Parts: sequence; structure tokens; C-alpha cells
Amino acid sequence: MDRFVPTDDARLRLPPGVVIGVVLRNILVGHRPVYALGEWAEPFAPSALGLEDGDTSALNDDRVGRTLDRLFDADRATMITQVVLEVVRRFDVDVSQLHNDSTTVTVTGADYPGGGEERGGKPVVKPTFGHNKDFRPDLRQLLFVLTVSADGAVPIAYRVHDGNTADDVTHIPTWDELVTLVGEPSFLYVADSKLCSKEAMDHIASHQGRFVTVIPHGRKEDTWFRNWAQTHAPEWREAQRRRGARLGDPDAVWRTFTAPVPSTDGYRVIWVHSSVKAARDAAARSARVEKGLAAIDELAGRLTSPKSRIKTRVAVEEAARAALASVGAARWVGFNVSESHEETFTQESRGRPGSNTRYRKHEKAVFTIGAKVDAEAVSFDATTDGCFPLITNDVEMTPAAVLAAYRYQPNLERRHHMLKGPQAVAPVFLENPHRIEALLTCHFLAMVTEAILEREIRASMKTEGLTGIELYPELRNCSAPSAPRIFEIFSGVQRHRLMTGDQVVKVFEPKLTIVQEKVLALLHVPLSVYTQAT
Repeated sequence: MDRFVPTDDARLRLPPGVVIGVVLRNILVGHRPVYALGEWAEPFAPSALGLEDGDTSALNDDRVGRTLDRLFDADRATMITQVVLEVVRRFDVDVSQLHNDSTTVTVTGADYPGGGEERGGKPVVKPTFGHNKDFRPDLRQLLFVLTVSADGAVPIAYRVHDGNTADDVTHIPTWDELVTLVGEPSFLYVADSKLCSKEAMDHIASHQGRFVTVIPHGRKEDTWFRNWAQTHAPEWREAQRRRGARLGDPDAVWRTFTAPVPSTDGYRVIWVHSSVKAARDAAARSARVEKGLAAIDELAGRLTSPKSRIKTRVAVEEAARAALASVGAARWVGFNVSESHEETFTQESRGRPGSNTRYRKHEKAVFTIGAKVDAEAVSFDATTDGCFPLITNDVEMTPAAVLAAYRYQPNLERRHHMLKGPQAVAPVFLENPHRIEALLTCHFLAMVTEAILEREIRASMKTEGLTGIELYPELRNCSAPSAPRIFEIFSGVQRHRLMTGDQVVKVFEPKLTIVQEKVLALLHVPLSVYTQAT
């Protein structure tokens, strides 16, 4: 950091590298706003933060902001490249398979005057409105694109774009950057469905790269298979199996089938059937059908009301289609509208009716509506429940290997969670977009640090044969302990002596005390298991 952000101003009380180091430690330990950095650092020993005695008072928002200016102006691309290459070399990170995905960083400021221009010859990103992945379309955002390895999900590269940038246009520059970083293009590039565009896939394939992505619903390859599967039986082969999440649950099974015809672009298509996804698809469709039937019933009740304002058949049909669309059931639920006429008679003149009273007849159209389930559409979709297509230009990978590569993608989501959860990237208490971009560089470096720590701990646990770490005060793992472990907790070397006042409670008394019952409740252990253990 000192090499790329040098101390070239005698007026600086703290070197920029030292300030950035404090910002990184702040993000790692517990993110606080820039203006509260000095207050956060006060309880720590100065040496733990790379400071000297008396430096904590110099950590004000003005000095941190000016340091972020210098970080933005520095050659951050080269700095990040050298950091990542050193991490890969020192910790032996495998970069033969890389995963890419994007998320939005929501900024809560009312307006950002800067952004979209250049600063020192470098473009500055612009916080603006776009498709917000935090479900806050009322707020401005930036697009944060992250690439991680398949070896511990270690962040390898990142990019920041304007808030209204579409995901599909980010893949080509990201892949080119990764080729420069890795040094050759043969790594496997895995991304979501936004990679499935002719331009992006052809660019990677034409430069001797490899990719795996999922085909979005509605493309020709997807439609063709779902029609083909109605009259043909795919030859599924089991690729992966996992035990059920709960006792008694069936195993989760993934099966693969190579499509007999390639994609429209000439690439290999592999279909996957997931038993978990099949059950989820069937349950979701059943729920939507039920909501569709309820929506039509609710509309039928409105039509019978004397205050109904739906007077024509066209209005009834439009209301029914809108009701089905609002619950997502239009594909499987239809409706029938029937019309009848109701006759009423009123006197032509006022007064008591008599033998010479004349009446005027009125006819009123009365509409009734009934729902019907399209059994053919339900059966058509049920045939391919749990199926989704993967596309790749690698002709040597087995279908099971292609599936395994794609199924590692959720590990990237954990890094996005780290960014928005423990690192608390938002709200951003900065007005200048270039400072926000520099702060995101610090978040990336902190993410690399956290990923390496996690990777090293997991590797050490595997070496030591540990399945969990005793993190809780009662010396239990994050998962529920077994009966022998409970026995060790109560009677082993690390036994807890449960105190009630001045009396030590013996753990082997037949009748449990309130304290023991509370401990067992914390452990989520049934009494029968405890009795068996003791």
C-alpha cells in the first residue's frame, strides 16, 4: 500500500497506507462510518491497528476522505493484480475454475452530483437508478461484479460499473481482465444466465476459453426440449446424490442428459434433473393454481354484488385475466363467463299502483364466472419439473463435471452476503462517487482477507479431522452434539460445574435441576438422549 499510495505530502500527519490499513481492519472487525473511525479505534491498542500513540485522534473523516482520494488516483488495477497474484502464490489457490456474478450496492443519498465523468484520466462510476437486487428501486446504486475461485471461493477480481449497467455487457471485459490476471485463457469461466448471449459465448470460445452457464427459460433450446420430452424419454444418468436435509427425507438426486442436438450457436447442451427442484416446481405450480382458483372465486363474489361496477362481458374477461396474472396462474387456470338477463319492472308514473297503472320493463345483464384448470398445461409442465439446461463449449468434460462446476456457483453468493452482511457496505456515508469506488476497493481487500482466513481454517479442520469447532460457551459445535459428546461435556475433562447459589449441582442426580434442564435446552438434547449418555 505504501508503494502505490506513497506519502508524498509533508503536511500529512498519517501516511495513507496506515489510514487505509485502519479502514481495512475496521471493515474486517465491525464496519463503522468513516466519520466514526477514530471513535471505533479508541479502545484498541494503537499497535494492533498499525498506529502509534496519539495517532487515533488524527483519524477524522476529512483525513480518511483525502486518503480515499489518493487511493482512487493510484494505480489500483496493478495494485489489486499484485495482491491477488501474491495470494494465489502464497496460499496455492487453484484458479483453473473461476465463478462470476454481480450484485448491487445501494446508496442511500438523495443525490450524487458527481459520477460519469473523469478524474485524473480515469472514469468515475455514476450512482444511478437501475434494477435493484436489494429490492429498493427508489434508491440509487452501483453494480459490483465479483469473480472468485472454485478453491475456497477466494475473490480474484472485481469491477464497479454505473448503477444502470446491464449484467450481460460485463462478461466480456471481465473475462479479458481474468485472462490477463491468470496469464492464459484455458480456465473454466462459470456464470449465471446473463452469460448466455451469442456475443459473450463466441468471444470466450474464439479466444480458446471455456465457459459453463445456464440457459434462460424461453430460449429455443429450452422450448425444444420441453416439447421433445412430451413424446420421448430422456436417458437420465445419475450425477450426484446427497442425503436428505432431515431424518426421513429422501435423498437429493441430480441426473444429467446430453441433448441430442446442439444449441443454435453450436454449443453443447446438458440437461439436468434435480429431485429437489422437481418437488419445488410441483409445489409452486400447485400453490399458484390454488391462488388462481381463489382469485376467480373472489371475482365471482364481486360480480354478484349489487354495487358491482363490472357491467360488460369484456370488462369481466379483462378483470379475470388481470386477477390470474397477478397471482401467476394464467398458464394453468382458465375461466368461463356466462351471461343471463334479469328483468325488472317499474311504474311509468308516481302514485299508488292501480288497474290502469302502466309499467316499464328493464333488462339487466348478469354475469357469472367459473374457473377451470387446464389439465393439459399442468401435465405438459409436470413432465419437465426439476429440469434446467446448462450450456458449455467444453467437449471433454463429463456431464457430471459440468453440473459440479455450475453447482459451486452458490458459494459466490456467500461472498455477496459477506459484503452486505458482516462488512455492512451500505449505507455509504460518502458523497463523492470516486471515494465510494475507492472504499469498495477496501471492501474487496477485506473480502480477500476473510476468504483466506476461512479457507485456511477449513483446510486445518480437514487435516485434523474436525467436523466442527466448539464456538459456543457450553463447548458444543454449531451442529447438534451426539450422545457421547454430551457425556464428555458433562463428565469429561472440560466439565462445567453448574452452580445454584453456593451449592454445586451433581450432574448425575436422577432428578434434573432447573439449571440442568436449561443447559439441555440450550444443547437441544432430549432427556432420553441425555439419560442414555450418562
